Amino acid sequence: MRAVDIIIKKRDGHELSREEITFFIEGYTRGEIPDYQAAAWAMAVLLRGMTPRETTDLTLAMAASGETLDLSGVVPIAVDKHSTGGVGDKTSLVVEPVVAACGLAVGKMSGCGLGFTGGTLDKLESIPGYRTNLSTAEFLRQLKETGLVLTGQSADLAPADGKLYALRDVTGTVQSIPLIASSIMSKKIAAGAQAIVLDVKVGLGAFMQTLPEARQLAELMVQIANLAGRKAVALLSDMNQPLGQAVGNALEVREAIDTLHGNGPEDFEEHCLIVAAQMLLLGGKAKTPEAARTMAEQALADGRAWQKFRTLVSAQGGDLTYIDEPERLPRAAIIEPLPAPRDGYLARIHARMVGETAMILGAGRAKKGDPIDHAVGIEVHHKVGDYLSADEPVFTIHAADAERLAEARRRLSTALAWSDDPVEPLPLFYGQPIR
Repeated sequence: MRAVDIIIKKRDGHELSREEITFFIEGYTRGEIPDYQAAAWAMAVLLRGMTPRETTDLTLAMAASGETLDLSGVVPIAVDKHSTGGVGDKTSLVVEPVVAACGLAVGKMSGCGLGFTGGTLDKLESIPGYRTNLSTAEFLRQLKETGLVLTGQSADLAPADGKLYALRDVTGTVQSIPLIASSIMSKKIAAGAQAIVLDVKVGLGAFMQTLPEARQLAELMVQIANLAGRKAVALLSDMNQPLGQAVGNALEVREAIDTLHGNGPEDFEEHCLIVAAQMLLLGGKAKTPEAARTMAEQALADGRAWQKFRTLVSAQGGDLTYIDEPERLPRAAIIEPLPAPRDGYLARIHARMVGETAMILGAGRAKKGDPIDHAVGIEVHHKVGDYLSADEPVFTIHAADAERLAEARRRLSTALAWSDDPVEPLPLFYGQPIR
């Protein structure tokens, strides 16, 4: 078998066999197939596509390229949640304690943020001492003892994906839906969860900007999970405007804490309850969506979810005083409002522009290895459809210095659009869950 023949076969629009896909991924991971051949193959996949069977075989080959976890001997069933990224998306900090508080184990390996999308690990590292680099043995032990883990992805998990993603990033092949789906699902399958809820973002601040694209990705990932013997459900959620109010690491941790105490933004709390209910339903803890929703609401209302979050932070070395007294979390040197320039209805809050502004303030990374300022970010005080009077605050900017504050003011002003006529609020989700 030769790599060039596999490239030509896909270039000409033919379906690759499992053996051909496995040969190519194994050879590339070992360094026997060079980057230029892998780049040609990725471009052929981008242009010609893959069948669900091919994409599943690619996913499993990438998952098998490194360590794979089997959680069945640790907990009866483990669920996981994956979001395709977004602005103000701190749902893992609330959803996972809620689900774990209901008696369903959640073992999640997450990543750091890159670009305008925030990373769950960066948020958690706002809490002094919180460890995001648990070993596999520590991951399994904590999952068994507490039923909840939220840590970084092991370098030994799906190494083929890391290598291939870095190549796709510089060869114009990131946009391939089969390659996106296999990248996400290879890591989830390698991490061992038997049931996965996929929160697929769609809109101005999402990777998938149209509903047809987002639906295609969601359906493909659910198909991969089913063909790989896992249970999955996908939700299509709006990312035209930021989720909740806080954008920025410590700000988002504070918002998650508020939500766990029942004082979070209405849209964010509702989003979390819907996702948590789907996890409880998929994991077999509830028989109906209504029963699952009630379980999630009760865990939030009676404080069990908050206590589970404290258990998580403590188990991973975090200083509990910083979450019990969130005013201790990092605070920016300059905190100033940005007022509305006119009376009117908010017609747009461009999520990507808000996320990119937070990145410029220092809350995100333009490239891997960039430092993060956990204190900076943006508070979004209104939603699309709200009526504002002139000079009423739209945003509050948390900046490290006057220069970045000025740049943030300029950028955020362009993120807004106004209307004299009433504007319909945006939905939280589109359509029914995809199973």
